[in-house]
Amino acid sequence: MKALIDRADLIELLGRYADIADLKEFTKLPGLVFTDPLTLDFESVAGIPPTTMPLGDYLEILRTAFAPYAATHHAITGHVIDIDGDSATIHAHVRAEHWLPAEPAGGGPGRWLVVGFYDNEAVRTADGWRLNRVKLTATYQENAQPQARGAREAAAGGE
Repeated sequence: MKALIDRADLIELLGRYADIADLKEFTKLPGLVFTDPLTLDFESVAGIPPTTMPLGDYLEILRTAFAPYAATHHAITGHVIDIDGDSATIHAHVRAEHWLPAEPAGGGPGRWLVVGFYDNEAVRTADGWRLNRVKLTATYQENAQPQARGAREAAAGGE
C-alpha cells in the first residue's frame, strides 16, 4: 500500500512541477516541488551542462525564462517510477508548448514545441517527496524562436 501511495505522490509531484511554469506560480509551488539545492540538466534544450544551484537562484531564472510567454502547457505522461527507500527515479514523456504574444513573435511562429522525456530523481523529505534532479531530453523541437532563445538559455532547462 505504501508503494502505491508513494507512486501517486510522485506523479502528483510532476503535476505540480508542470504547474510552476503553466500557472507562473513561482512562490508556493517550488517549495512543494524541489529540494534546495537542486541539479538541473536541460543541455538538450539550452546547451548548458548539468548545474547544481540554490532553489532561490533557479526561481529567478524561471521567472525570467517564462516571462515572455502568454501561456505554456506541459503535459507529462507515461510515468515509470522506481522507488528505493527514500529515493526514487521517474521517467516520463513530456510535450511542452510555449506561446508568445504576437509582438514578441515578430511575425514569426508564436509557438515553441518541445517533445521528449524527463528522467528525474526525487528524495523523501520530512515534508514529502521533492525533486532533487531534473533532466529533460528533448527528442524534437518545432519553431525554436530566436526571440525566445534568451529565455531558454536563461532557464538552463526551465522545462
